[in-house]
Amino acid sequence: MYAPERQQEILRLARDGGRVDVVSLAEQFQVTAETIRRDLKALDRAGVVRRVHGGAIPVGRLDFEPDLAERETTAAGEKDRIARAALAEIPNEGTMIVDAGSTVALFAAALPVEFSLTVVTHSLPIAARLADHPGIQLHLVGGRVRHRTRAAVDAWALRAYGEIRADVLFVAANGFSTGHGLTTPDLAEAAVKRAAMAAARRVVLLADSSKHGQEHFARFGGLNDVDLLITDSGLSPEDALAIERGGTEVVRA
Repeated sequence: MYAPERQQEILRLARDGGRVDVVSLAEQFQVTAETIRRDLKALDRAGVVRRVHGGAIPVGRLDFEPDLAERETTAAGEKDRIARAALAEIPNEGTMIVDAGSTVALFAAALPVEFSLTVVTHSLPIAARLADHPGIQLHLVGGRVRHRTRAAVDAWALRAYGEIRADVLFVAANGFSTGHGLTTPDLAEAAVKRAAMAAARRVVLLADSSKHGQEHFARFGGLNDVDLLITDSGLSPEDALAIERGGTEVVRA
């Protein structure tokens, strides 16, 4: 396949899926990662995609949001390592808020049975996973449920988070960067994330490295609002250092 043909197919994949990543494209087209990076650079210069850390997104798709099933199968190994590293940040017999998201769902599923604490969440899938946990006092925040993420949003959810104080929040983001902060495609979900951050004494961001450099429509905070970022080794030491200079501790699981 000639480079223009490959680039056209890459553009189609990006538009169909909302993003493409270098590793998957290299495997699919049986070329090197450097070849794919050159393709993405050419498409970026043409103004049809915008390069992000590890791949690219189509121009005009900052509001793209994959559904829950797709997110659960993306970067599964990295997310599992992040989830297990996050267990060390759980307070002893305290209160924690668990945000909606595929990585935090893995974290919730990994909670050992001997843990005893209070958990607040606005995520239906996470609440379902924790409902039978013997040591957890579970509080489910209500509101309008978004079909794509199965998360409660709007006034009820915002009011509930305005009335509590938790030891720690485990929060997710669709994108994070030092320049643009924490972003997600939906304004209503961004508002709930912002309220949850305000309700917690400590904020822990669980995000795999493919989210680094990505920007989405709704901003809900800056990296300086995050006490600890737990990510994977795909985030370069240089990028990790830049984030830590802003005051956020970084763990690369």
